[in-house]
Amino acid sequence: QVHLVESGGGLVQAGGSLRVSCLASRSIFTINALGWYRQAPGKQRELVATITSRRRTNYADSVKGRFTISRDNAGSTVYLQMNSLNPEDTAVYYCNADVNGNLYWGQGTQVTVSS
Repeated sequence: QVHLVESGGGLVQAGGSLRVSCLASRSIFTINALGWYRQAPGKQRELVATITSRRRTNYADSVKGRFTISRDNAGSTVYLQMNSLNPEDTAVYYCNADVNGNLYWGQGTQVTVSS
C-alpha cells in the first residue's frame, strides 16, 4: 500500500506558474511509477504526467512543453512544475502511484487559474 499527500495547489492568474508536490510513503524504487492526474468539474479524471524510477516521463498532449514532472533522488517526492497556466488547467490535481497495476490516490489539491 502507498499513502500519498499532495501540497502546493492554489490560485494563479493565467500565464502564471505553480508547483505541486506529492510525498509518498514508499520510494518510487519499490513501485512502478508515480504520476499526476487531474479532474475538472463535470469531466473525467485524466492523466497529466507520470515518472518512473529511471526518470522516464510521459505527458498528456495538452500539457507538453508547459508542465514538467520530476522526483527527488530518494524517490519519495514527486513534483509537477506547471508553467503558462490557462483557465483550462483548473482542476483538482491528484497524485497517483502504480504498484503492479494497483492504483493509489492522494486526496487531491485544487489548482485554479483565473483569466
